[in-house]
Amino acid sequence: MKSAVFKCSSAKLAQIPRDGLPEFAFIGRSNVGKSSLINMLTARPKLAKVSGTPGKTRLINHFLVDDRWYLVDLPGYGYAKVSKSAKAGFEKLITDYVTRAENLCFLFVLVDSRHEPQAIDLEFISMLGERGVPFGIVFTKCDKQSAAQTTANVVRYRRKLLETWAELPLMFISSSAKKEGRDAILEFIERLLENCHPAESAREE
Repeated sequence: MKSAVFKCSSAKLAQIPRDGLPEFAFIGRSNVGKSSLINMLTARPKLAKVSGTPGKTRLINHFLVDDRWYLVDLPGYGYAKVSKSAKAGFEKLITDYVTRAENLCFLFVLVDSRHEPQAIDLEFISMLGERGVPFGIVFTKCDKQSAAQTTANVVRYRRKLLETWAELPLMFISSSAKKEGRDAILEFIERLLENCHPAESAREE
């Protein structure tokens, strides 16, 4: 990765770039470490704003990488301190993007590796499956516990998903502090870029 620059922020789907470049989006619950992960992947500590206050990302943020593809920072879900109307607005923005963005190639869903499967994450993942959205799971903050604890929680996720999924999504282990998972995620994106086509089934609904 040679360059990563902020392109634009969008409050609705109609405002996102229409230049046809592939998009790889990142989403997760508030305070899951999304901004830190984005900064780690791009090797630019201040690219995405990191805040101690959950839910600071309220728009769709596009970052242009190497003039080839977009890294997309989506609003977090699961806000605890916003009004019902604001929450509904975020949810619509997220749903509109992940199900209708024409150039979305892959969605990375971030979950905190320290916790057992959370209902809100499982519900969101289920929606992605129902809509045919291509996605994988990134387990964050693995540096904050032992490798054995991380492995145990990943196994719990796998077992829980296998209750309803015939095939498990791709999974990554990451630590923004230790830069763990960076190469695996970027190499995966690079492979997809060679033959990246949006999920037509998801766009036709």
